Amino acid sequence: MYYKITLRSPVRVPPNMFGTDLTNSMKDVLDKDYVGRLDSELGIIVGAIDVGEIGESYLVPGDGAAYYDAEFTLLTYKPKLQEVVEGEVREMAEFGAFLSIGPIDGLVHVSQIMDDFVNYNDKENVFGGKESKRTLKMGDVARARLVTVSKKSTLLNTKIGLTMRQPGLGALEWLEADAKGEKGDKKAPAKKEEKKEESKEEKK
Repeated sequence: MYYKITLRSPVRVPPNMFGTDLTNSMKDVLDKDYVGRLDSELGIIVGAIDVGEIGESYLVPGDGAAYYDAEFTLLTYKPKLQEVVEGEVREMAEFGAFLSIGPIDGLVHVSQIMDDFVNYNDKENVFGGKESKRTLKMGDVARARLVTVSKKSTLLNTKIGLTMRQPGLGALEWLEADAKGEKGDKKAPAKKEEKKEESKEEKK
């Protein structure tokens, strides 16, 4: 889940940014300092989206940069159990598919891809369902639910587990096909009833 977090902290603006727009310079500095960091309280820091009140600048002996006590807003992401997410399949392996869900990738284990027996075709890099004939391939956009979150000290070591086996989950093209199939089933009985009524009138 994404959050907007407002903080107040000194921001160091280097000499090569003097004379440029201060707000834009501070956003660049904040992005370099914060983006990609994993904080135990804030979550994964995605970017600096706003710079608010900026105090007077001050210098630190031995440092040519200017420091500003500033208020700024960060966009962060904190993975939450049972959260439903959508993302693109970015990587595939025999054991499952990796779904990009923003600042981090989640693993959909082969056993959690669909409610079917799943085969992996390593030549075509595709997962296929034996009975449903549905496939999951690179570039597909899918909807999944977070079922495990293993938080570590670094973003690289943090692991996210996903499932697509529950109702309303899976590749978006599967869900679109399901929706069309439901509409077709509703129309079919009405046509059969009309045919029966016509046949009764013909007998009379």
